[in-house]
Amino acid sequence: MSNATNIRNIAIIAHVDHGKTTLVDGLLKQSNTFRDNQAEMSQDLIMDSGDQEKERGITITAKITAVDWNDYRINIIDTPGHADFSGEVERTLRMADGVILVVDAQEGPMPQTKFVLSKALQLELKPIVVINKIDKPASRIQEVEDELADLFLELAVHEDQLHYPVYYAIGRDAKAWSSVPSDSSEGTDLSVIFESIVNEVPAPSLSLEGSLQLLVSSLRYDSFQGKYAVGRIERGSLKKGDPVILCHSEGQKSAKIDRVYRTIGLTFLEIDSAEAGDIVSVTGVGDAKIGDTIAGTDNPEALPTIEIEAPTLRIYLGPNTSPLKGKEGEFTTSRQIGDRLRKELETNVGLQIEEQGIGFLVSGRGELHLSVLIESMRREGYEFEVGRPQVVTQEIDGVEQEPVEEVIIEVPTEYVGAVQMEMGRRKATLIDQFNKDANAKLVYKMPTRNLLGARNMLLTATKGTIIMNTLLDSYKPVGSAINQIRNGVLVAWEAGVSTPYALQNAEGRGELFVGPTETVYAGQIVGLNQRQDDLEVNVCKEKHLTNMRSSSSDGIVQLTPATKLSLEQCLDFIENDELLEVTPKNLRLRKKELDHNKRKRAAKQSQ
Repeated sequence: MSNATNIRNIAIIAHVDHGKTTLVDGLLKQSNTFRDNQAEMSQDLIMDSGDQEKERGITITAKITAVDWNDYRINIIDTPGHADFSGEVERTLRMADGVILVVDAQEGPMPQTKFVLSKALQLELKPIVVINKIDKPASRIQEVEDELADLFLELAVHEDQLHYPVYYAIGRDAKAWSSVPSDSSEGTDLSVIFESIVNEVPAPSLSLEGSLQLLVSSLRYDSFQGKYAVGRIERGSLKKGDPVILCHSEGQKSAKIDRVYRTIGLTFLEIDSAEAGDIVSVTGVGDAKIGDTIAGTDNPEALPTIEIEAPTLRIYLGPNTSPLKGKEGEFTTSRQIGDRLRKELETNVGLQIEEQGIGFLVSGRGELHLSVLIESMRREGYEFEVGRPQVVTQEIDGVEQEPVEEVIIEVPTEYVGAVQMEMGRRKATLIDQFNKDANAKLVYKMPTRNLLGARNMLLTATKGTIIMNTLLDSYKPVGSAINQIRNGVLVAWEAGVSTPYALQNAEGRGELFVGPTETVYAGQIVGLNQRQDDLEVNVCKEKHLTNMRSSSSDGIVQLTPATKLSLEQCLDFIENDELLEVTPKNLRLRKKELDHNKRKRAAKQSQ
């Protein structure tokens, strides 16, 4: 099986939630990768192994697996579908010779479909189209095929790419057909997909002759072997114990291959050697970074490094400075936070980090990209504070330019007015609008800066029915800033423990974020004001006891349950003079300046 003509390397690409990972589940199960009694046979989303991937229902990091089918080894790369993790897509597509483009039969091509397909066609990968979820009541197969044809016409690099096979599938049931079935309940399997991969995707056209070249596309760790460098062998061969040269941006370094592994299903299988075309994991090259080349000692040549698109958002991330610092986290110092961020840089290629005072400026591809990092650090026991997301501008032709996003919104027609009003306040330009049945699809272009906080506002305005997708469109000269759209906040006047009596009084001023018996400090944000300006409230005030009694005043206090914001909602919420305190146990919103006298002086000076 080591013959490169029997190897197929394929990436599965799609927009978020169109069924990539579910399709991979079916391919793994039907290739007899697992025994009938293995737990994986009854699992869904087998490849989404991270805690956050399971909770959010999305793929965050690209996974590589392999199946054996009729004397062919098929290496499968399951890629993320969200635009924020496009760095993962860009680097892993380099290992593939073809792609399976999965498209939802109801939604059709979406923003991320366009992004990943354009990357695949630029790399001249052979596309296979799978129209998934054809059993949906609102599926529109013929229209989706026409939309795909238009998309290929727009993105194709040369004419050959306009000819692609189309299959129809129900990924959840692990069924696929070469033509639209009259009865989708008829028994079948994914054989047509396997046959298409073998017949349509070319074998790796790589040379077994010559000195070793392996481009490191991914890294993984475990406590047994340490760092594994993962990549496709582009030239030559390697075996256990081989001396190699690691080529990276700082120069060259000698190393020795300790062990060689390939993946079958979810298990690592140790092998003695591998040849050009194989996707392998090797140990012993502890200094390897993504984009480095592992080369033979006789002729060490570096492969072109992986170019990743520039970040669009940055946040300040530094040690916690609140009065409650150090009480809830295990790792709290600037040095510990810096070490963790530098470790993240090794595997998270879309991230950039620079020091700023005792903290760091962390730049990424979007709010989700940054919030996944923040949530990961929080779960690992880190305690820190985060500033408001800021847009990363670029200087192009001597002019400062900011990123502009294409925003696609799907919403019931009854909420179109609310969406248009909110997007109008944010200076968004309506490009297109379609109405289908009871739903409307609106396409906008707007600066990333004006998009911050929009998702929360729109979820509230549409009662949670909105589906919103964004994709980086272009860079335009920096425009005028928009005024603060959010109302002012309720700020705690003094430190202490919140009491039901004080919260009942504060409730009349706005929406509260803290409940009774919570520890608060002066300068902490405890709610959203009904008005535009900030208001200081005392939520720790005790009720003074007197000898006077009345049936009304001595009753049980009835409080509206406090609103608890998620991490993404907190990042959307904060303004430039505010911070988010993140600990393993709590998320607290606060003012940067906790002293109310200094805040007032600063406000007067800014007027």
